[in-house]
Amino acid sequence: MILHDYEEMKNTEDLILQEKLVESALSRAYTYEDYRNLLDELTALKRTTGVEQKESLINYTLLNNQRIRRWDKTLKLSDTAKKRIEKWKKPVLWLVLTESWCGDAAPAMPVMNKIAESSAKITFKVALRDENPELMDLFRTNGTLSIPKLLMVDEQRMEVMNSWGPRPTKATKMVEVYKKENGELTPEFKQDLQLWYNKDKGENILDDLLGLLTLK
Repeated sequence: MILHDYEEMKNTEDLILQEKLVESALSRAYTYEDYRNLLDELTALKRTTGVEQKESLINYTLLNNQRIRRWDKTLKLSDTAKKRIEKWKKPVLWLVLTESWCGDAAPAMPVMNKIAESSAKITFKVALRDENPELMDLFRTNGTLSIPKLLMVDEQRMEVMNSWGPRPTKATKMVEVYKKENGELTPEFKQDLQLWYNKDKGENILDDLLGLLTLK
């Protein structure tokens, strides 16, 4: 999990640029329901988001649509989690940058949506990374454009308070160890990572995201 302290970024020029880029992204953003409908349409048309219509990305879009559908049906928040969410009183926007082919987004986005559904103070929107390159460039992870990237935005000032992504803490550690030992991530590792997500049942993602709601 990447949690940034944005105090160092808060000069006037940075904030003005940030506000403009967030507002621009919002003008093209989807509700979660609309994004889910988009995935259904892309699956039916055998297409993917973004300019590249590679067979591999199209196949990942199909898989992610199935995975998100399953996560939406099976994911349940505990009473303890709901009580933690209820304590959050500040109106915020959760804006996630993603693409339909992103495997790490499939388990993460349903958790984001469940949290937002449980709070009248959280608005959840979905924006496509490649349609918002300047905004994405501000929130690179170790120099990369890794997604999903969730931006937590003060709705009154349109200022990014914090961010999360692209993976939860435990998955991030798994990736770091694998890259150190093997270099690039292989299809086999990515499949193992999806199996880990299924076994974890969203708990690590949930715990990370609830951590955002403790920040002042």
